[in-house]
Amino acid sequence: MRLPDLTPTELSEAQRALRERIVGGPRGSGRQHFPLVHEDGSLTGPFGVMLHEPALGAPLQELGSAIRYATRLSARTREIAILAVAAATGSTFEAYAHERVGRAVGLTEDELAALADGSFTSTDPHERAAHAFCQRLLADTGPEARWDDETYASYAATLGATTMTELVVLVGYYRTLAQLLDVFDVGVPEE
Repeated sequence: MRLPDLTPTELSEAQRALRERIVGGPRGSGRQHFPLVHEDGSLTGPFGVMLHEPALGAPLQELGSAIRYATRLSARTREIAILAVAAATGSTFEAYAHERVGRAVGLTEDELAALADGSFTSTDPHERAAHAFCQRLLADTGPEARWDDETYASYAATLGATTMTELVVLVGYYRTLAQLLDVFDVGVPEE
């Protein structure tokens, strides 16, 4: 373990406030598809990492909450995008957590398997375009991968600027979480 799990009795005031925002907000008060809190009160996944640096963890947590609860993305599109990031980054925690959420919002086992191996498609043109857009973002590296007007226009015609903005932020956010989980070797919680 690269970072110790922080139990409630070990938290500073700033860490306690952040923990309360995480478990007391919509993320912690809604239906739980995966455990947010270990039996000892420490937080699972990226939330446990966020507690170690509350000056960064608090705004990061707020961004994640905004992505989940304040965007116009449908629940299915949001989970398709998150699972595309999980597959591209090899994030076992994000795959574990969001496969469960994905099932709850109507993704089938076949769709989940296709998201995991990158072969996802959908009869819904919006979902299909959102997945392709995320894969394009995840594959882009370096200055040669800049978006030309034609590529932008093709996605804008189906997704619109708002959805494209939301997906860019979502991909960046979940890439950040995947890196945090990887660097600090945070895996899937034991159930």
